[in-house]
Amino acid sequence: MFRRAVLKSTCIFATETAYLGVRRSQATYVARCYSTEPGKEEGDKAAEVEETRPVKELLEEVSKVKAELEAKSKEAADLKDKYLRSVADFRNLQDRTEREVRSAKDFAIQKFAKDLVETVDNMDLALNAVPEASRTSSEPEKKDLVDLYNGLKMTEGILLNTLKRHGLEKVVPLGEKFDPNMHEATFQARVEGKEAGTVFHVMRTGFLLNGRVLRAAQVGVVQAAE
Repeated sequence: MFRRAVLKSTCIFATETAYLGVRRSQATYVARCYSTEPGKEEGDKAAEVEETRPVKELLEEVSKVKAELEAKSKEAADLKDKYLRSVADFRNLQDRTEREVRSAKDFAIQKFAKDLVETVDNMDLALNAVPEASRTSSEPEKKDLVDLYNGLKMTEGILLNTLKRHGLEKVVPLGEKFDPNMHEATFQARVEGKEAGTVFHVMRTGFLLNGRVLRAAQVGVVQAAE
């Protein structure tokens, strides 16, 4: 009887223990299921925060890089503009220097040319001193005068050709239209058969040095009829 009672109590204890174990495991499972749900939601929120934070930082970084790029682009444009201006100034300086050197070279003999002009004037006076009728005379007594005239004329031609090679050119504007930039009108007169404003008399020849007026020709101009 005692043995049966012990076995019965043992079975009851084991049953209760097993029952309590099952209940305990169920409670633990429920507790675990209950406790893990809020943790998952908090994890998702944390993940969203962690994912959102790098995007904001990336946008800020992109904006910063964009601003720096715009600043560098503006700086590069300013430097390019300064470079182009410097190149243009340097080329203008080169051109101006070249023109000045060429002008100095072309007109370096200007003072010397003015002195030669007086020599040409004296040569013209000597030639004009010989009467036209005696310049081609065949009379024996005028042979020396004709030879002198021809020699002076030949010398004048050689001198003028030499001066022309160096840029000095004689200007005889007889019959040309009066040009105040190249001619100096000393008097006016009415001349039949001549157009008004034309040169009918040259008192002194003019000269050009490399295209520039070295000395204006002194001329008489035809006056317009009233």
